[in-house]
Amino acid sequence: MKAFAQLFQALDETNKTNEKVAVLKDYFVRVPDDDKMNMLALFTGRRPKRPINSTLVRTYALEASNIPAWLFEESYHVVGDLAETMSLLMPEAEGSSNKTLTEWIGEINDIAKRTEEERKQWLISSWAMLDRQERFVFNKILTGSFRIGVSTNLVIKALADVTELTASVLTHRLMGSWMPNTYTYAQLTQEQADEDDISRPYPFFLAYPIQETSTVQKSTEELQTALGDATDWQAEWKWDGIRAQLIKRRGEIFIWSRGEDLATEKFPELHPFLNELPDGTVLDGEILSFADGLPLPFGILQTRIGRKNLSKKILADSPVALIVYDCLEYNGEDIRPKTQSERREILEGLQAKTSYPDIFRISPLITFNTWDELAEVRSRSREMVAEGIMLKRKSANYQVGRRRGDWWKWKIDPLSVDAVMIYAQKGHGRRADLYTDYTFAVWDGDKLVPFAKAYSGLTDAEINKVDYFIKRNTLEKFGPVRTVKPELVFEIGFEGINKSNRHKSGVALRFPRILRWRQDKPKEEADTIESLKALLGE
Repeated sequence: MKAFAQLFQALDETNKTNEKVAVLKDYFVRVPDDDKMNMLALFTGRRPKRPINSTLVRTYALEASNIPAWLFEESYHVVGDLAETMSLLMPEAEGSSNKTLTEWIGEINDIAKRTEEERKQWLISSWAMLDRQERFVFNKILTGSFRIGVSTNLVIKALADVTELTASVLTHRLMGSWMPNTYTYAQLTQEQADEDDISRPYPFFLAYPIQETSTVQKSTEELQTALGDATDWQAEWKWDGIRAQLIKRRGEIFIWSRGEDLATEKFPELHPFLNELPDGTVLDGEILSFADGLPLPFGILQTRIGRKNLSKKILADSPVALIVYDCLEYNGEDIRPKTQSERREILEGLQAKTSYPDIFRISPLITFNTWDELAEVRSRSREMVAEGIMLKRKSANYQVGRRRGDWWKWKIDPLSVDAVMIYAQKGHGRRADLYTDYTFAVWDGDKLVPFAKAYSGLTDAEINKVDYFIKRNTLEKFGPVRTVKPELVFEIGFEGINKSNRHKSGVALRFPRILRWRQDKPKEEADTIESLKALLGE
C-alpha cells in the first residue's frame, strides 16, 4: 500500500504529462505483478464492492477520531471529501503495515463476510496502522470513491513503454469484464494473447468535436480548409442514445456500453437479431428508444436504465432499437483495418439479411455534395431527434479512442435560457473550499423556480469572483448548501428538455452547463417558466 499511496500522491502533485508517465512507469517496474493488476483495475474503474456502507464508516471514523459529531461534519463541509476528512481527523498511526495493495484489497473483499462488530474492529485497527496518505487512499478504495486525474490512455502509454507492446493491443486486452483475481499480468503482457474471453469488446473510436463558429458560412469555409473535398466524407446523424458494442461469438451474445458495463439483459428486444447474426460478429452503434420511425427523447430511454427488473409496462413505454453505424468483426476477423467504405458495405450486407429490420437498423447516410449543403441539413437535426452530424472519412480505418482527423462530430448549438443562481454548494478535491456547484431558477410570475444544477463552464477567474459573491451574500445555510441572494444571471445551455413530475419546475434538462455569465443582464430579465415550456412545444 505504501507504494500505491506514493503513486497516488505523486500523480496528484503534477499536471505535466511526461512526469505522470515517468511516475507510472516507475510504479510498474518496482511493484509485484498482482499489485500492477490491482492498480490497473482501480485506474480503469474496476473498484471492489463496498463491504461497509458509508454511514457506518462515518460512525466508526467519529469513534476513532474522538471528536464531536458537529466538528466532524463542519470539517467535512470544509474539506469536501469524506475519505480525506477521515484521514485528517484521526490521530497519528500507532504502528505501520507492509501489506501490499493486493493484500489490502483482499481484506476489503473478505471483510464483507464478517459480523458488523468484526468489521468495525478490523476497520479501526486498519486505520491505526496506516499513515495519513495511506489512510486517505485506503478510505478512497473502501468507500468506492476512488478517482484519480489520470486518463486510461496515459496509464496505457506508460505500460506500453514498460512492456514494449503497442498501446492499441493493451487497450483491447484491458477491455471487458476482467478482474485482477482472474486475469494475470502475464496474460495481459504476453506477446501473443490467448483469445479466451469471447465477450471482450474492442476499444471505441471516438469523434473529435468541430468547434462551433458564429455563422454557417464561416463554418463551411473552415470545413473546406480543414477537411478538404466534401466528397471524401460520409455523413450520418449524431444520435442521442447509449453507445454500445454488440457481440456474437461461439453462439453467445453480449452487449457492452461505452462505459464498459455489460448490459446484455437490459435490452431483451435486441436478442433475437443478435442471435441471428453469424458467429464472429461485432457491431458498433447506438441503442435508442424508437417509435413511429423516429428516435424518442433520451429521457424515455432513461426510465429503464438502472432498473433491476424490466416490467412489461417499461418495455412497452420505452421500446428500443439499435441504429448500427459500424462493423468491427466479421466471420471472426478483426476488420477494423479496413476502410470506412469497406466496413459499411459489410454492415449493409448483414442488415439486408436480418429478419428484424425494425430492431436492427442501419444509420442512414446523408446525401450531400458540398459543405454548404451539409450545413443546411445539419440545421434540421432536431427534427430528426439528433444532436447534429457525424463526419467520417471514407478511407479511414477504425481507430482507438478520440483521434483528430478521421471522425468528427458537428453538433448543433445547444438550447439555452438565462437563469438566476439561487443556491450554491462547495466543490470537491482541489475546489473543496470554493463554491462551484450551483442551482439555477427561472421566473414563475414573481417567484423564482429552480430547474437545473450546473457546475461547468466558468473560468477559474470567474469561479473565484462568483465564490467571493456567494460568501458575502449568503441568506441561509442548509448543511453544505447556501441560499444565495438572487442577483447573478447566467446563460444555461442544454442538449434537450423533457417533462418531469419529479421536479418542481415540471421539466428535466439533458446535460445542463453554464455557457456564460450574463453580467450585462439584471435578474428581472432572466427567462420564465413559460420559456422552458415553449421549448417543450407547449
